[in-house]
Amino acid sequence: MSQYRTFTAADAVAYAQQFGGLQAPSELVEAQEIGDGNLNLVFKIFDSQGASQIIVKQALPYVRCVGESWPLTLDRARLEAQTLVEHYQHCPEHTVKVVHYDPALAVMVMEDLSSHRIWRGELVKGVYYPQAASQLGEYLARTLFHTSDFYLHPHDKKALVARFINPEMCEITEDLFFNDPYLIHERNNYPAALEQQVAALRDDSCLKLAVAQLKHKFFSSAEALLHGDIHSGSIFVAEGSLKAIDAEFGYVGPIGFDIGTAIGNLLLNYCALPGHFGPRDAASHREQRLKDIQALWLAFAERFITLSRHETRDVALATEGYVEQFLQKVWIDAVGFCGTELIRRSVGLSHVADLDSIEDEATRLACVSHAIELGKFLILIAGQVNSVDEFIARVRQKG
Repeated sequence: MSQYRTFTAADAVAYAQQFGGLQAPSELVEAQEIGDGNLNLVFKIFDSQGASQIIVKQALPYVRCVGESWPLTLDRARLEAQTLVEHYQHCPEHTVKVVHYDPALAVMVMEDLSSHRIWRGELVKGVYYPQAASQLGEYLARTLFHTSDFYLHPHDKKALVARFINPEMCEITEDLFFNDPYLIHERNNYPAALEQQVAALRDDSCLKLAVAQLKHKFFSSAEALLHGDIHSGSIFVAEGSLKAIDAEFGYVGPIGFDIGTAIGNLLLNYCALPGHFGPRDAASHREQRLKDIQALWLAFAERFITLSRHETRDVALATEGYVEQFLQKVWIDAVGFCGTELIRRSVGLSHVADLDSIEDEATRLACVSHAIELGKFLILIAGQVNSVDEFIARVRQKG
């Protein structure tokens, strides 16, 4: 990694001119750093007319919000690029296109998505994209099926597992999802007024046992090449279009983790809506979130089953009824992982704008408290929730 240097805006422009694949690279004249995450620099590259043309993304060797005291592997840039390239192969409609990547500089050049908006921001504002949830289900079905044992030859699947070993990024997930919220830890970040509620998480032996089971699945279930962090902040939307980005947590893991993370972020928005629209006006938005969750799961399951019936290569996995049985297990996993996403975004290091942007403090506390309790509830009942309709009924039950 001796070639590595942190890019300036001028470096990003020069790099885009060389590797952006544009017809008139000399017209690229300016870069604006737009990264709002914790792990990377993200430059939007503009031409002489002020139009954005392409994106240059560089991994930083540390967690941005913490600093150099929390170092990170630069190999995650390779893993992110290769995950997106693999996913693009199977679902180009809903995956950002990688034009070029350089593992030595930890740099990736991607298509510009200025015509799109980050889904989380649109959800917070109440802007509705009717096809987004089903498109996300389609993306998950096609990418996860085609990187699973249903589709790949066993030799190819094992090679895929080896190629996408991602221990350092997985360790972050393991800590933030399954360890920190259930311990007294300096990384945790929650309102002091909720201390009693958070302490109850640490003291709940049944909850911690269920979380341990989920963590073990995350450790050991090499089912498909996951995005690894598929939340509404890593998804761009436009009318009739959805694109997944930010796959540096990609690795071969349990399919239910990606499904649960996606559903969990829709539920975080569900919990936050009274803080943005008031209790009465939030009701219709909340019903739409629940319909989105239903649409996401049904689109995923229906496409996965269709792909299995036509493209499964393993004779045993093609046995009549097996894919439905497999997806029932995926669903139960997803409900549990969904609960961990709700808790870790409310109690742990990395929060979401859905909750944090609520201006009224008392309302924000109530919404965060709801997310914590809903997450705990879902983790504990995951094995008893047999369908998405029952899931929605249980969510309604918790207010």
